[in-house]
Amino acid sequence: MTQATTHPTAEDVHDLGAADAEPGTLYDRLGGTYAIAGAVDILVDRLFANVGVNANPAVHAHHGDPANAAGYKFLVTAWSIEAAGGPRCYPGKDMLSGHSHLDIDTAGFDAVWTEIDATLAFVGVPERERTEFMAVIEKYRPEVVDGVRVDEHQPGLG
Repeated sequence: MTQATTHPTAEDVHDLGAADAEPGTLYDRLGGTYAIAGAVDILVDRLFANVGVNANPAVHAHHGDPANAAGYKFLVTAWSIEAAGGPRCYPGKDMLSGHSHLDIDTAGFDAVWTEIDATLAFVGVPERERTEFMAVIEKYRPEVVDGVRVDEHQPGLG
């Protein structure tokens, strides 16, 4: 028996109230490039070691090779910078084309989602910014799991 996991949506983040928002983009509030890179450094190590994430053979083919870690950290850092409203710097594929061949199911997406959230908590990202960033991640669930484009203006699409 599996339990349904509830994740914040973009609407949840919007409902937090623009009047209460701190100045700056999410990128700024996360601490910019160095803070994002530091979190991603920890995250990728955790993803490469996560049994749930690596239960998918196609994902494990990438995560199972430690030589891929440095490049993956670069791409995830650059994607996160752009997705959080920072400068355009991501040279990789969009979410749909980057994940379509991996056959990621809901459990696999949830395993990554949980690891991202746990890593952000571990490095001390405040709840408001964690919730906002996790809503960005959640927005891409249909692209990663179902192969349905949801965002025409995302990192990797120009």
